[in-house]
Amino acid sequence: MKMVLKGDYFNGSFSHPQGLTSADLGKSQEQISKKSPADLTMHLWDAGIFYNHVDAVINSAQKGFETWRKTSFEERINFLKKYQEAVRRRKDDIAMALALEVGKPLWEAKTEAASVDGKVSVTITDSYERIKKQTIKEVMPKIDGHVIYKPLGPSLVIGPFNFPCHLANGQILAALLAGNSIIFKPSEKTIYSAQLMIECFHEAGFPEGVVNFINGTGHTSSALTKDKRIKGIYFTGSKNVGMRILENTYQDINKLVALELGGKNATILHHDTNMDHALPELLRSSFLTTGQRCTSTSIILIHKKIEQEFISKFKALTERIRVGHPLSTPEVFMGPLIDAHAEKLYFDFCNQAYKDGATDILGAKKLEVGHQGYYVSPSILYTDKPKLDSKLIQDEIFGPNCFFIPYEDINEAIHLANSTEYGLAASIFTQDKAIYELALRDIDSGLINLNRSTVGATARLPFGGLKNSGNHRPAAVSMIDHCVGTVASLETQDASSKISDVVGLN
Repeated sequence: MKMVLKGDYFNGSFSHPQGLTSADLGKSQEQISKKSPADLTMHLWDAGIFYNHVDAVINSAQKGFETWRKTSFEERINFLKKYQEAVRRRKDDIAMALALEVGKPLWEAKTEAASVDGKVSVTITDSYERIKKQTIKEVMPKIDGHVIYKPLGPSLVIGPFNFPCHLANGQILAALLAGNSIIFKPSEKTIYSAQLMIECFHEAGFPEGVVNFINGTGHTSSALTKDKRIKGIYFTGSKNVGMRILENTYQDINKLVALELGGKNATILHHDTNMDHALPELLRSSFLTTGQRCTSTSIILIHKKIEQEFISKFKALTERIRVGHPLSTPEVFMGPLIDAHAEKLYFDFCNQAYKDGATDILGAKKLEVGHQGYYVSPSILYTDKPKLDSKLIQDEIFGPNCFFIPYEDINEAIHLANSTEYGLAASIFTQDKAIYELALRDIDSGLINLNRSTVGATARLPFGGLKNSGNHRPAAVSMIDHCVGTVASLETQDASSKISDVVGLN
């Protein structure tokens, strides 16, 4: 698959319509080269980063907003449906790009490509209802009340590498349906996958300046977030970057900032757990996407009555996981990590875990799979004396690792689940509905599942975390709530006021 980068997209076209030439790259302020994490001999693309495009992109988004905010919902929906049609035509290209650029097994990449299509329908059918004009008859005597939702203005979406299409797509669609123009700044690790989405928006014929796209680094994001013309910022990524965005924007009270950050997600396996059901659920939640999901299960709190049997079976299943090239036949469960930095962090975390008192159930290893890439084995740790302030408990690790902690009392398990600085996703496996209700009440998490793993949320419910996992602006169906400002209006039906009704006039 040939990956040709077209540069930044603003004023309705790519800045280099025929692809970046060597001369173009020479004019850029910075260059990024990308090799496939699945095969380091496969050079995917070279990107020129043009910091001087930032102002032009924002100007484009401003012009686009003035056009787009005046369009009807019906017009916006028609454009979104045209985009959906373009995505369907390009879904195989998107899946292949995700497989080679991110390292996802092709079957998983196809799932993400399909979600880009499906999210359009969910946004139209479920999210739209949340921002329709509301009328309250006789809110006061002879006065009707209205609630109107207005778009914020030019909005910035900063995407992640692990779901470069799916997660950004949901934010972009909500912002567009609400009447905002958008600027999409993708992860510098996954520019081509993101570009394919922008090509689909272009094919859909959106008015000039409504959809914009800029490649770049943290410097690019910083410049965009600080600009007063940007009215909405939607970021998915790490806590540290989220904090920098807040530092850049806290003095600009006109900005709405929605952060979707990391997780240190716990699963509780109570003594009445259906093991045959829980085992595959936990296998997926711990190791899908090579553990590079913000909802991946990291901490497994297991009742002492079942720990030996369950851990033995879980280890045996984990040892059966096929790791390899995303396009391999037969299909693999896990591909590589995204890059060398991620690989280093994974092994550093495991080594630190030993210092924090953990022991191996299954050790982390560098794997040789017939391709030169960032391939590692899944790992399982165990500790019965967790140090609550340790990196083992507190640090998010974007890698295929989980660790077991035994417990006896359910309140002890809930306390341990709450001991991290994050609060994104949690799950509990039990047949006791009262235990589930206790978990719902007491676990500090934005998602709490019963007899289902921490991964695989639905777009028809809110998706967001508490504590350091977000700032109370959940995505998915409720994403659109953060793309609008709320206006109240009183409409008098009976124009009968008289000057004589005014008290205190001479």
